[in-house]
Amino acid sequence: MRVQIDRGLFVVIIFLLGLGLVQVYSSSFIFAIESFDDGLFFVKKQAVFAVASIALLLALSYSPAKYLEKICLAVWAAACVGVVLTLIPGIGLRVGGAARWLQISSAFRIQPSEFLKYTMPVALAYMLTNEKYFEPRLRNLLRWTLFLMPVGLLLKQPDFGSFAIITVVGFSILFVNGLKWRYVIAGLSTLSVAFYFLIARVGYRMTRITAFLDPWSDPEKKGFQVIQSMLGFHSGGVTGVGLGQGQGKLFFLPEAHTDFTMSVLGEELGFVGVVAVLMIFGFVVLRGLQITANADSERQKIISLGVTLTFAITTLVNAGVAMGLLPTKGLGMPFLSYGGSHLLAACVGLGLLLNIDRQARKNTARAFIKIKSH
Repeated sequence: MRVQIDRGLFVVIIFLLGLGLVQVYSSSFIFAIESFDDGLFFVKKQAVFAVASIALLLALSYSPAKYLEKICLAVWAAACVGVVLTLIPGIGLRVGGAARWLQISSAFRIQPSEFLKYTMPVALAYMLTNEKYFEPRLRNLLRWTLFLMPVGLLLKQPDFGSFAIITVVGFSILFVNGLKWRYVIAGLSTLSVAFYFLIARVGYRMTRITAFLDPWSDPEKKGFQVIQSMLGFHSGGVTGVGLGQGQGKLFFLPEAHTDFTMSVLGEELGFVGVVAVLMIFGFVVLRGLQITANADSERQKIISLGVTLTFAITTLVNAGVAMGLLPTKGLGMPFLSYGGSHLLAACVGLGLLLNIDRQARKNTARAFIKIKSH
């Protein structure tokens, strides 16, 4: 029996991929001309990744479940190795003070932490639902080693944004899976202290906090990014100045085609456009939660919940930073920001969701046919 994937969710994903290409073109054209003498430099590379993402999305959506989990576990293991390699001088590529990338070729580099975020739920689900293979104490040790090892490596890059997302998602999965309250309280207490030292005791992170609290205290340095971003939203008003007509991307707004692409969208499409796009992202999150509720097995529920939370938190953090509601953090907006790694990684996660949904509907159809035949 062949059951098709959720066409509604698939169409929304394709729409977001198309919107992302338009957004990358609009936000990067001037910068690309000045930097590479080619206004289409970034959008051409993004288009290649978009095509590869569609192929990856379809391949994962229709993969047999028994192979899909093995593939994703292999991707998770490769991502862990990739994070390690980024820390080795001469192999990891350091950009802006952070070693988060591996240079594969002169035209292509990869960010392993993006794939780590979307495949971590698969690894955790495998460990949490294969209890018969391990003794209880060994199982708990493996769980925490599995959870903490790659997280600790992210702090060495440093990539605090990915660290925070994986920590929150991983803790949420453990909680939903029955983590006892004493461990919840102990974990939250430990995380609170750890986050304090990781932020308050690190100069550049504390600078971001102070800039978030009062960007106008230093508008030319610490608060420059967030002020320019908010000015973009202000200029857009209700309906925006028109696609391609924004002024913030003309070297006023740093990282216009990556971290602050939502500001460009807000200026050009206005409040109406921002709300419409966020509602589309909300639809993806809602479908992810519905897929989680309807999943056939505990393992699939853990995977789909983890992927959905990763997608939702990444979206909220990026939008919150662009609007001045959160301290600045280097996290791209799924689909809309330039970057091949987070585009491919997001499609890995959403491909998992489509596959889990397809398997659930397939099993439901089989059960219905069996009942009807009797």
